[in-house]
Amino acid sequence: MSTEAAATMVCLQGVPAAPGLAAGPIFRLTEPTIRVERQAGSATAERMALEAALQTAAEGLAALIETAGDDEEAEAILSFQAALLEDPELTAPAFAAIAAGTPADRAIREALDGEIAGYLAAEDAYFRGRAADLADLRDRVLRHLAGAEEAPLPAGVICVGSDLAPSRFLATRWDGGGLALARGSTTSHVAILARARGVPMVVGIVADGVANGHPALLDGTDGSLVVDPDQAARLAFEVRQAAELQTRARDEKFLTRPAVTADGESVAVMVNIAGPDDLSGIDPGHTDGIGLVRTEFLFHGRDRLPDEAEQLAVYRRILDWAGGRSVTIRTLDAGGDKPIPGLTRRDESNPFLGVRGVRLSLRHPEVFVVQLRALARAAAVAPLKVMVPMVSLPEEMAACRALLDDALAQLAAESLPAGRPQLGMMIEVPAAALMVEAFDAEFYSIGSNDLIQYTMAASRDEPELAGLARPNAALIALIARVAQYGAGSGRPVSLCGDLASEPAQVPLLLDAGLRALSVAPAALATTKAAVARYRRAA
Repeated sequence: MSTEAAATMVCLQGVPAAPGLAAGPIFRLTEPTIRVERQAGSATAERMALEAALQTAAEGLAALIETAGDDEEAEAILSFQAALLEDPELTAPAFAAIAAGTPADRAIREALDGEIAGYLAAEDAYFRGRAADLADLRDRVLRHLAGAEEAPLPAGVICVGSDLAPSRFLATRWDGGGLALARGSTTSHVAILARARGVPMVVGIVADGVANGHPALLDGTDGSLVVDPDQAARLAFEVRQAAELQTRARDEKFLTRPAVTADGESVAVMVNIAGPDDLSGIDPGHTDGIGLVRTEFLFHGRDRLPDEAEQLAVYRRILDWAGGRSVTIRTLDAGGDKPIPGLTRRDESNPFLGVRGVRLSLRHPEVFVVQLRALARAAAVAPLKVMVPMVSLPEEMAACRALLDDALAQLAAESLPAGRPQLGMMIEVPAAALMVEAFDAEFYSIGSNDLIQYTMAASRDEPELAGLARPNAALIALIARVAQYGAGSGRPVSLCGDLASEPAQVPLLLDAGLRALSVAPAALATTKAAVARYRRAA
């Protein structure tokens, strides 16, 4: 933290978590203190009270999921909390305590506080980041037991505090406001939501002496918070805001045009989606297709796994929208921060290095083959690419190809129309990038988020390591190696990670040889504009 004495102005430095500029009064977030000392009734009455509170909490999450609409990140985060709430192991200690005579509120608080403490003490930043989800659930259940309502946050303020629950973020109308947190991380659930909704956010800001109501300027791009700014700081901030608006208006002109560099070279710009609802506000003519369909949405927040017919109907809707444009559908990428009750493993010591992606699919062929059958049947309707996540060994791709062959043979035996989709892989693991020529894949898509994390051995959830979790020479060398092999072998290579949605990184990716990028729908115009400004170095 640094302070500069310019009148009463105070400058605090943190880590950027969501870009953008926000100005407004400080609003201090207070830690929830839900302490309703229930008079313990009978064990039966207390058990019923907790069951009712858990049910009401689940219904509240379901309502938030419904209002999230086609906000894929919000839906995934809320579904994660819903999955936690459905886990009987999480609440079993509370029910055991109630049976021993403990009031329901103290029983659930102590049970979840123990879990939260374990998460916060973990060496893995992933688990520390998920502690906020458990705290959110605890407070939600306690409020229902107490019959208390959570006060909404005011609009247009700079919220400052230790942390913020994802559900409270989603219930807030930000209207030009911003968020500065002491805890949290650049890939916490709240940070993901802030980026998706355009709310400027900074983490690692320690603002203990900052009082409510003081004017503040928040810069989510450089990670700073200025409290009681002087006139010079205000004017400079206003100039930056005006420049941002001009840049946004200028970039918007590129939305309807094909992406072409200043040298006249075409670049395919596609979109990443989490399901067909994400396509409702996108004109297919503004894209070169869909570079990533995350199929996890089919499996989250439900009491059974999707069957073949249900999956097929969704894949056909997506293909119909594309109208013959390229569509790449990723097979189930569960695990890591995307648990699915009854399928993924619980309490892995390091879930990002655990049984996730293709590793999980190959351990559950009965689930994987259902998805491959649905994809093959969809491929009879229109061209389709199938992408396998988290591939580390050539043998994994060989096993996937064998299962696809089996699925096609089954469909032929059943006289069901099917096509053979192209089978490719994500490059997320450095071993795959270094030995790309060893993998039997028809195309490659680089997942930059995980490739950075694994290349630098730096968690994306740790604010202190934010400098390591950025593009660097090692990452660009791996990307260039894959792009060069793809060009030489005639196998398409694209990038579908967050880097492609950052205009400042687009020149690096084009320099590395990429000519296909897949981005968040909101980044279509800015990415195309960045491509138009690019000129190959002489």
